[in-house]
Amino acid sequence: MSSKTVLCFIHAITPLHVGTGRGVGFIDLPVMREKVTGWPIVPGSSIKGVLADYHNATEDQRAGDDEKRAAFGMADSGSIVSGMPNAGSLVFTDARLVCLPVRSLYGTFAWVTSPLALKKFMRDLGAAGKANGKIIPDLSGNEQSVIRTSDSLLHKNNNIFLEDNLFTCQQEQTTIADQWADELSRLIYGTEDQWADEFKKRFLIVPDEAFDFFCELGTEVRARIKIQEQTKTVQEGALWYEEALPAETIMAGLVWCDKVYGTPPVSDADQLIKKFCSGTINLQLGGNATIGKGLVNIVFCNGGES
Repeated sequence: MSSKTVLCFIHAITPLHVGTGRGVGFIDLPVMREKVTGWPIVPGSSIKGVLADYHNATEDQRAGDDEKRAAFGMADSGSIVSGMPNAGSLVFTDARLVCLPVRSLYGTFAWVTSPLALKKFMRDLGAAGKANGKIIPDLSGNEQSVIRTSDSLLHKNNNIFLEDNLFTCQQEQTTIADQWADELSRLIYGTEDQWADEFKKRFLIVPDEAFDFFCELGTEVRARIKIQEQTKTVQEGALWYEEALPAETIMAGLVWCDKVYGTPPVSDADQLIKKFCSGTINLQLGGNATIGKGLVNIVFCNGGES
């Protein structure tokens, strides 16, 4: 049975909150982050859960549907009728940050990435069998230099302002930014989508240190309150601060299938991936669904074809 691996992009259409519970700082409900880098992530368990819900793979449905049971697994219900329990055949990694939207004085906002973020993404491309061999730019030695695309909307007189920070463009590496912008826009938006051109005009590579800064301070933090039902006034003590990834955030992870579990196997790995992890899916991810948060596009592609 062949192993199959595909890329899984998450493009946030509205602010996205996948939290860790209570925070220890002034943010009461922070987003989940990698321990080592401090960059925001979306855990694979969250992606698997919402995808199972999208395909209506409830426990009852899995008991009567061999493919859903094989794809997402089934717990032991203690019932002989529901069949033997098995692990899910589809394996989801955490989705890691590729591009963070950052406010820009020129061009409204930039899709910001860094050399380290591109290295991590290139590793995922290689795992999907589509290592592109593109050059990782060098921004070491000058923390205020960035690399823009050739038709960028983000600069004036070769200066770029992100939030309150001034950067200068390294024009000699513009071709590298163009190549990465073409690759990412094709994978995320396809060749016909008008957003592919918008992405290319706003794509920007910043130093790793600057990317760390934006990942820490570039998220949305909103005050939330609770209203008393009887008086329609703010309930005493019911004020909290909640963090979210801004709209237009782009993240990426992997989905693979090494072995099809279930008795008997009903599909091979390619069939399961094609049925449950292909194309573009619009769904809600994370918390605050009733106030419009967490609307995302999930784009599955094998690194060369979407």
